[in-house]
Formats: sequence, C-alpha cells, structure tokens
Amino acid sequence: MAPFNIAETEPARVCVGIATRGRPDQLAAMLDNLAGQTLPPQAIIVCCSGPEDVGAVAARGDVTVVYEQPGLARQRNGILRALPEGTDFVVFFDDDFYPDPRWIETVSRAFRAEPDLACITGHVLADGILGPGLTREAALACIAAHDPAADDWVIEGYSPYGCNMAFRCETIAGLRFDERLVLYGWLEDRDFGTRVAQRGGRLIKLGTATGVHLGVKGGRVSGRKLGYSQVMNPVYMHRKSTMTTAQLIRQIARNVASNLIKSARPEPYVDRRGRLVGNLIAALDLLRLRLTPERAASL
Repeated sequence: MAPFNIAETEPARVCVGIATRGRPDQLAAMLDNLAGQTLPPQAIIVCCSGPEDVGAVAARGDVTVVYEQPGLARQRNGILRALPEGTDFVVFFDDDFYPDPRWIETVSRAFRAEPDLACITGHVLADGILGPGLTREAALACIAAHDPAADDWVIEGYSPYGCNMAFRCETIAGLRFDERLVLYGWLEDRDFGTRVAQRGGRLIKLGTATGVHLGVKGGRVSGRKLGYSQVMNPVYMHRKSTMTTAQLIRQIARNVASNLIKSARPEPYVDRRGRLVGNLIAALDLLRLRLTPERAASL
C-alpha cells in the first residue's frame, strides 16, 4: 500500500486516553515522554480509581483526571464519556507504552487520508509483557534506533492491541467496552474491535506507527483472576459473536497449554500455577453452564 499523504489544512483534534491504577510514577514518566509528540493531542484524559493512582499528575495543567471504579473496560468507558466535543480521533495508550514521537501525527495522517478507516493499531517494536518487562531507557533506545520508514506496511483486518490503538470517533459513536470483562479486561480490545468491524469499520495495523510496551508488572491482577479470564472471556465472546469458534479454540488451548507446561518451572515474573488454577475454576463454571466473566473479580 502506498504511503499515507494528505495536505492538512488544520490539525486533527486528537484525544489521548490512559486508564491507570496503582502506578503514579510510571504514569508521570509516560506523560513526560508523551509531551514530545510532533502532533500534540488536543486533550489527555487519565482515568483512575482514586487520587493515589495519579499522585502529582492530578496537578498537571495538560491532563484531565476522571474517576471510575477499577476495571480496564469501565475506565476506558469513563474516558469515552469525558471526550471533548468535536474530538476526531481517540487514542488509547497504556501507562507503560512509549510511542515514537511521530505516532499521533502518523496515525492522524492515515485516518485523514483514508476516510473508511475506523481503527488503527500501531507496530510494537518490543513488548515487555512477554518477558520480565523493559526499562524506560531500553524503550527509548529501541525507538531511537528504529527507522519507521523501514516498516511502511499495512495489515488489513487487524484486531486492535489495547496498549496502542486509535479510533475514529464517528465510527464508535454509542459503543462502549464490555464491562462484564472485568479487571484487566482480558481481550476487551478484541471484543471492542470486532464490534467496530461488525458496523462495517475498517481495522488495520500500521507499520509506521511504532512504539515500545514496557510491560511493567506492578498493578496487574493475580494469576488466579487472570487465569479465570483466559478461559471464561473467550467463551463469553464466542457466545456474543465477537470471537469465532476457531479463534475460541486457539485462544484457550494456547493459554492453558502454556500455563500447564510452564507450571513445573514457572518464570519468576508470571504466576503460572495461579493462572492454571484460574483456568480450572473457569472450566468447572462452564461445565455448570455458568457464563460469568465478572466472577474473576471475586476470586
């Protein structure tokens, strides 16, 4: 696909939304880095569950802080409700995602060049969620060493990845993240993206919108809770037609097999045995014909 080019007469109205909990220092560092964007967002909305989640960030003049009960889906919905009138595009970043300085500009240009685009997910150069996590210094070095022009590609129909995804506001009008997908919201991004696609929206992954996900471990849910969601959430999504049967089987089989195999010698940064217990509890609930993704919150 040819590069996105458009003569912009005025900047796009972009809002960045960040759902956070229990990581005020990480949030502050991420916001400091976000200030280097070549196209600054019109607004930054941080949604948290209490003042302790944001610390000194609450006093920043460039940030609006809103409060919701804990839960990624619920907090992202709080961001959607707080969007300034007239916002063109909403960008969701995790509080430990470091975008390339041109991320917002690149994504905005793509949206404006292709009016049928509903959702854009960026290209994660390194993802600390797959390991022990990455440092801020490592993330910045990775971004500085990479030339986005080397990844001038587009993948069509790509499900959004919650750490760095953007939506055209008019295509998601009235949509909300499913709050039955509680806590960390396992697969809530895929569920939301599928519902956008069911409306006829076009979803892509854009190679030139790069960044690094630190994968900070602090503030995440317990292994048992996440393990429950790993099994229950895909079944719930299959029932509501936001996941196909093939996707359901692959998703559950991959997660359960990984937890089972690695439980013998678990990584120090992953509660594999807790996840496996959560997998089993969810399986027992399903055998009892209980479709209860919200139960993860009480485990």
